[in-house]
Amino acid sequence: MNPEDICFLDAIDIAELIRVRDISPVEVMQSHIDRIDKVNPIINAVVTIDPDAMENAKRAESAISRGDVLGPLHGVPFTIKDCFDTKNLRTTRGSNLFGDFLPSCDATVVKRLKKAGAILVGKTNTPEFAMWWETDNVIFGKTENPWMIGRTSGGSSGGEASAIASGLTPIGVGSDLGGSIRQPAAFCGIFGFKATHGLIPFTGHWPDIAARHFHAGPLARSARDIELLISVLSGPDFIDPYSFVGISDTDIETFSTFPKLKVGWCVQGPFSPLDKEVAAVVLSAAKALEDIGCHVEEADLNEWECYPPMEISSTLLRVEADHKMVEVIRGKEKHLAPSMQMRSTFTKPSIDEYVTAIENTERLKKSMAQYFSKYDLLLCPTSPVSTIPHGSKKLEISGHSIPARNTLRDTIPFNLTGSPAISVPFGRDADDLPIGIQLVGRHLSEPVLLRTVLNLEGFIRNGNRRPVFN
Repeated sequence: MNPEDICFLDAIDIAELIRVRDISPVEVMQSHIDRIDKVNPIINAVVTIDPDAMENAKRAESAISRGDVLGPLHGVPFTIKDCFDTKNLRTTRGSNLFGDFLPSCDATVVKRLKKAGAILVGKTNTPEFAMWWETDNVIFGKTENPWMIGRTSGGSSGGEASAIASGLTPIGVGSDLGGSIRQPAAFCGIFGFKATHGLIPFTGHWPDIAARHFHAGPLARSARDIELLISVLSGPDFIDPYSFVGISDTDIETFSTFPKLKVGWCVQGPFSPLDKEVAAVVLSAAKALEDIGCHVEEADLNEWECYPPMEISSTLLRVEADHKMVEVIRGKEKHLAPSMQMRSTFTKPSIDEYVTAIENTERLKKSMAQYFSKYDLLLCPTSPVSTIPHGSKKLEISGHSIPARNTLRDTIPFNLTGSPAISVPFGRDADDLPIGIQLVGRHLSEPVLLRTVLNLEGFIRNGNRRPVFN
């Protein structure tokens, strides 16, 4: 098989071909390492290669020769965002302050992928401390969008999304505090899933600020790989206090026939202003949901203007991040990335503003609960725009000028509520850049979300395209 073709197979296909011995783990790993050597100098997505990757692939090949299959991802390469701990492998967290840090153990998500047979190939780029909406830092620099050099891959899991879209790895894990899995997935044209808060343990991720809103989650080029990764990564580790026993493989496979779902869609209210091309893709997704048997209607979410998620998130983060980070960065400010230096100048909210933000979070949760008493799913944009030029300060949308942080505007609400949400690559804009739609469900409705997305995959425009690098 052509090495490039191997690099664009689903993880499930790779695992099956390895199992039946049509390809070997060594061949798979070599194809991905060669792809990294060729493409990564252009996009700067992978920042550290695991020196044991090939040796681990040889061990996986020996196991296959003995007739031993170690798990559903046996021999499949994966990458991990550089803020998750990897035992004895440099984990910089995108910061000079941790440039030589070697963790003593793996993060829970890394342990679980390895237990499933997957092989770590390397770490992917992140903004400093995973706290910006574009992936750029003072150690490694910026990560490019594989569909247009000069555009951002998003943040803070932009390295992971760019690597997967470019065929450097079939699967990976990112983290999401305000959209940091879903926004990069939308910008890079792949799938990114933030599961119900606590379903996937967060142990071994740093920083662990605002832990009640921070999530770990999978990214991949196909919905079925996301489905498999949810089953591999889910469940308590008895370390993360928010982790719990959730869905099982049986739950995910519940639907032999697709159920009749009621879906509300929204492109107004909290999602306005919205680029016209993005709105058109959301509406095309609404039509596709009707075509697969859902009852679809426009939903009114104007109530959210009373407790705006962007303001809530900003207030909570400025208080809680400052409290957590002050001891880490005190006296070292000059070593920080410009984004973190800028954060350090933000005015700290008053206690009244902080308490109001907490109260408004509860009101937003109640509003979501009321919404899901009427609907099974919410369809909305992942981002108000497709990918933007590096370093953008403003978004110009339909005559409105809004801050660049608004690229996370459409994802932040569901971190505050803890709702499961997935970004699905559903269309392209006039510049042929990806546009993602977002589907949101009730807590622990992962089976419903995943089956819906699997049924939608046939409607995705240009879903199997590959970036071309000259």
